[in-house]
Amino acid sequence: MNADELDWNRTLREQWEVHWNHQLRARLDGLTDDEYFWSPVPDAWSVRPRGESTAPVQGGAGDFTIDYAFPTPTPPPFTTIAWRLGHVVVGVLAARNAAHFGAPEASYETWEYAGDAATALDQLQAQLDIWLAGVAGLGAAGLRAPIGEKEPYPDAPTADLVLHINRELIHHLSEVCLLRDLYLHTDATTNGATR
Repeated sequence: MNADELDWNRTLREQWEVHWNHQLRARLDGLTDDEYFWSPVPDAWSVRPRGESTAPVQGGAGDFTIDYAFPTPTPPPFTTIAWRLGHVVVGVLAARNAAHFGAPEASYETWEYAGDAATALDQLQAQLDIWLAGVAGLGAAGLRAPIGEKEPYPDAPTADLVLHINRELIHHLSEVCLLRDLYLHTDATTNGATR
């Protein structure tokens, strides 16, 4: 098979779908609210009930907000599973779904963040479904087309954006799995871990 015969759209989607179906999805099953909000260190960024954050910026339109600062402090604060899922759902997926696939507008400021693990995972699945359907609809020509002005590198091919999103998803959701492992193997009552 030569490169002209390769279905690049299928290959790019499979890079994510195989990882999701065989590595990540099962690792997220049973995520509890305690894990979702848990932090092994004090002052971590998280998703919090409106009015409870002390972060310089609290984004969100609903009952919960996400912690932020502009510019991001150096070193950046540790982030909880809730924060990481909020970032993936909104910054990685929903904003791109809106920019490229006609989904409703989404931003850190306007999103209604999940106040529990089950809702966060539902939001993640919904945004993944939109993203994958959008990518599937691109075809080969769509992958070669420039990304456009809604991204930092507007002249890059859209395939570059798909690869970037795949990296972001694998990276951040692997962090979520690691935090679940740490939670499981940490006795929060004796090591000073905080919510």
